[in-house]
Amino acid sequence: MKISIITVSYNSEETIQDTFDSIRNQTYNNIEYIVIDGASSDKTVKIIKDNDDIIDKWISETDKGIYDAMNKGISISTGDYVGILNSDDVYINNNVISDVMLNFKRKNTDIVYGNILYVSHDLKKIIRYWKSSGYVYGSFRKGWHPPHPAFFCKRSLYNSHGDFDLELRVAADFDLMLRFFEVHKCSSFHIDKYLTKMRIGGESNNSIKNIIKGNKDVLRSFKKYSISPYPFYPIFRLLPKIREFFRR
Repeated sequence: MKISIITVSYNSEETIQDTFDSIRNQTYNNIEYIVIDGASSDKTVKIIKDNDDIIDKWISETDKGIYDAMNKGISISTGDYVGILNSDDVYINNNVISDVMLNFKRKNTDIVYGNILYVSHDLKKIIRYWKSSGYVYGSFRKGWHPPHPAFFCKRSLYNSHGDFDLELRVAADFDLMLRFFEVHKCSSFHIDKYLTKMRIGGESNNSIKNIIKGNKDVLRSFKKYSISPYPFYPIFRLLPKIREFFRR
């Protein structure tokens, strides 16, 4: 079974080599690796070229943002399954993709996801522990959703149920997972392991403004599918994030 891993980048010269090393060291031997760069003006493209031994397809051109780049990667992927590893993230060990693919085979499921660690820029200090759980229908309405950096699915889901909605510029990953889990009831399995290290400061949490916009986009996503979140939804969504700072 082939899996396509997609990395999107823009001016990522400080971090993308770590991402490439993470892919290079994976023990699973049937990975199609795709890099979508947003016409970086730093040394990112040079680093991409320097790692062409592990890259099957790459593009560097202007785009409409991170989710547009992800959609481009999905559109040219040919794997049976798809995962997305951003240019400032790394897999936690060399066996992550092997573990993911083993669970796809064993569980015969549409989606496999795990846990993630938010880490410092040097990848050494753990800031937050996002420990997910098995999905129960209706959980999204209570503030639950899996961490997208540890989310893998059949490529056919994108063909059947759509890709990232570019109108939701901060919460398109939430919207896509809400659509797959709650609207189309795709089957899923939670690997109770930390799969990905994510440097702190992503698109949805790098400023108060983006946090507010992200919450607005989440509510827009619920409305789009005529799903009503629970009363006090923002509190339900915030409490697990606070606990993540103290989890071990």
